Amino acid sequence: MALRTAGRVLVVFLWSVTVVLGQDDWSVSYTTQSICTFKESTVDLSSSYTYPSGYTVTTTFWFTKYNAEGPVSLSDDPDYKGRVMYSKDRENGHTLTITDLRESDSATYKFRFTDQTGKWRYTGEPGVTLSVTGLQVKLTVGFWYNTLTCSTTCTLTDNPTYIWYKNGHKVKEDTSSSYPDSFSDVDSYSCAVKGHEDLRSSAVCQKCWSVTYTHQKICALKGSTVDISCSYTYPSNHEIKKAFWFTKWSDKDAEDLSSVPGYEGHIEYLGDKESDCTLRITDLRLNDSAGYRFRFITSGDKFACSPVSLTVTDLQVKMKTSLFSSWVTLTCSTTCTLTDNPTYIWYRNGHKVKEDTSSLYSDYFRDTDSYSCAVKGHENLHSPAVCVRGQNCWSVTYPHQGVCALKGSTVDISSMYDSGYDTITSTLWFSSKQSSSWKDELVPEDLTTDPGYAGRVEYAGEKERGHSILRITDLREEDSAEYKFIFNTQTSGWGYSFHGTTLTVTGLQVKVTGGHQDKTLTCSTTCTLTDNPTYIWYKNGHKVKEDTSSSHTDSFSNADSYSCAVKGHEDLPAPAVCKKCWSVTYTHQKICALKGSTVNISCSYTYPNVVLEMDPTSVSERENVTLTCKTNCTLDPITVYSWFKNGQPIPNSNTSSPIYILFSVSSEDTGRFSCAVEGHEYLPSAEETLTVRCKYMGFKSLAWYINIVIILYLSPVVF
Repeated sequence: MALRTAGRVLVVFLWSVTVVLGQDDWSVSYTTQSICTFKESTVDLSSSYTYPSGYTVTTTFWFTKYNAEGPVSLSDDPDYKGRVMYSKDRENGHTLTITDLRESDSATYKFRFTDQTGKWRYTGEPGVTLSVTGLQVKLTVGFWYNTLTCSTTCTLTDNPTYIWYKNGHKVKEDTSSSYPDSFSDVDSYSCAVKGHEDLRSSAVCQKCWSVTYTHQKICALKGSTVDISCSYTYPSNHEIKKAFWFTKWSDKDAEDLSSVPGYEGHIEYLGDKESDCTLRITDLRLNDSAGYRFRFITSGDKFACSPVSLTVTDLQVKMKTSLFSSWVTLTCSTTCTLTDNPTYIWYRNGHKVKEDTSSLYSDYFRDTDSYSCAVKGHENLHSPAVCVRGQNCWSVTYPHQGVCALKGSTVDISSMYDSGYDTITSTLWFSSKQSSSWKDELVPEDLTTDPGYAGRVEYAGEKERGHSILRITDLREEDSAEYKFIFNTQTSGWGYSFHGTTLTVTGLQVKVTGGHQDKTLTCSTTCTLTDNPTYIWYKNGHKVKEDTSSSHTDSFSNADSYSCAVKGHEDLPAPAVCKKCWSVTYTHQKICALKGSTVNISCSYTYPNVVLEMDPTSVSERENVTLTCKTNCTLDPITVYSWFKNGQPIPNSNTSSPIYILFSVSSEDTGRFSCAVEGHEYLPSAEETLTVRCKYMGFKSLAWYINIVIILYLSPVVF
């Protein structure tokens, strides 16, 4: 018997007497009568059988249940869908493999075989009893210390070694399933069996450190989206400072996935700083297969848990044919057992022919037929089509399942096709989104005849090489749709049940996040742009940065405007984001007009409007005048103001304050005053005129003034 988990194989040799049960030379032998193994692991149950000479065995299978007709093969049991495999490992030897074991798989498994007549049927009794268990930590409270037990519902095979973890850290490895320790209510404990560390028990604690995953193992399709769901706890007197996911360590600490090259825009943390720690990974790639671990840092400590094993698989069609038969048996194969019991869809020459919970499909075929499979809910992630005979058969493939392109740009959508030995009579591209305008909603119509694409669609490629390109220019957001290619021959045509290439058209938008000082700008799109674009950033219309990152951090005032563009498409920038700031917005980025006609290029613009306030505007000599330079938006605190009189800068007058005071003015200060923001002197405020009145003294006042001066002059000086 062999016990297996993802990434490792544990072979257990069972030193037991082979059980042989039978009569009159009909017999079944089992390697062992009982097995205890782990939930979510893989197990092999082996048997061998004998029968009298003169008979031919035609059917062999394992079962646990009966229906009205008799025993039900596990391969036909929906509870085991996609999780069982039969194999012949020696003459008259038969092995049952069950993957992704569940506690509900605990049962007695029996092997059965029949002869060619169907009259002789034999079942090996009593079978093999399989017990599936998880690990559970049980706590026994003592006077001086407490005892923890790594408990199972059955006795594990082969004297396992137990590993203990305290607050996520390995603390002990022993053949005993018990562990005595003195611990506080905030400590958490979990256990695992050596060789199966990825199948760790749930942590046991009271208001303590723990992370619990919904699934320890996940199998998902390449190109799909997966949520790794989990929850976590920590002592109530702690505060979460940081929470993140990682797959490996860097410089003795965990490396946050959000900062790892290749994961940008590919992962999203859906959790919070309370209890939810769900991670979403989109557009899965085969190299995303890894162990994913959640880590959080509090005001007092750090915690990291055991990993969730994610395996990413694509779909492959495997077939069995006979040289002298037109019957084929197909299997929709994966490298792991898909989660959530999928339903499989089968296609022949692009036409949907079957939908079933079984991954197997049998059919009569022509030599030029091709087959493909998909999983329901992920029909756009179908397997590559395979030819039944040779390499020349019907097929249509698309290099890209999805394309994200900029509004106003041009996009090429490609397909490769083959009709085997049949002659193609016509080809076309279409979009089912336009089916409401077709004469017959079941008969696709050529995209070039659609009024909504008039003058914007052309076909390119090399017909002799089976390569077709759909080119759409001046893209609009309403062009977002799925596009498919089909061909017709003299006898039939390629079906359109297959998914084609989904086009998403997006504009650019600048989003601003951050605090009072530094802010983060993101050049946002509604989809992930194809071909890893380079982003260009503009500040007040001037290029300031070029980077592969869509984010830009800067300290700026509300008077600044920011915009972004994609390199190669600089003529398609995002609208500037600002608050009553410097910006120019065009009604159209591109215009096509007739020679000799008149065209209006419409635009609007904003800038920080500067206003000078003067208080008062008319004064007498020796009075003070206050000038205040105001703007219609809040400027940066380090803004410098320039002051002007009669259109000329006032020497040494630049201030960091928007207020400028003219002390004890004289008639020489009469004139026109204005202000501006330094660096933008070409956009000054409107001028305000200051009038300074000379102080007039009447005759009596003048005589009084002269008398006072004379008296003071003639007064004796006393020393």
